[in-house]
Amino acid sequence: MKGLFITLEGGEGSGKSTAINAINEYFVSRGYKTMVSREPGGIKIGEEIRSVILNKENTMMTPECETLLYAASRIQLLHERIIPALNDGVVVILDRYIDSSFVYQGVARGVGIKNVERANSFALSYMPDITFFLDVRPEVGLKRLSGRDKMDRLDLESIDFHNRVYNGYLEVMDMYKDRIVRINGEQSPELVIKEITEVLDKRIKG
Repeated sequence: MKGLFITLEGGEGSGKSTAINAINEYFVSRGYKTMVSREPGGIKIGEEIRSVILNKENTMMTPECETLLYAASRIQLLHERIIPALNDGVVVILDRYIDSSFVYQGVARGVGIKNVERANSFALSYMPDITFFLDVRPEVGLKRLSGRDKMDRLDLESIDFHNRVYNGYLEVMDMYKDRIVRINGEQSPELVIKEITEVLDKRIKG
């Protein structure tokens, strides 16, 4: 039996980590095998690429370079871990996937969604079964980050950039209505998890 591919999306400070832990516990408690990973990263090559992308000193990085680095990390993670796991019947839970590139590079950086699709042509054959978009306004998410010890290159972008990211998510959500499920990420973590669980209950029983 083929596994289930679940991704989490949202701006900075949207609470993806908490939701991912809850989703993992949901499936583990029901006897499923799971794999949790993140983008960019999740494997040695991906983590090395991540360190380049998020390094605060890499201010000269062009949007096109950034797009291709994310695509490179993604395709390596797909072939090294995600595809084998899905073929083995594992539930794959991923912190960010191609929607992030559509939004951050395609919309917010101005590369264009079509150009992001071209750069990620290999990944388009492996789209998620369910994507949860944690809807948190940029000013709310960035306020949550204020206590962080370490801020990366994306955290430090302007509020205008983060607003473009947010609007990009609304655009992409409209493009993939059947796959992307909007969750109000500004409510309590308990209610966020309750909403996600209700969606998973329907999907598993269905």
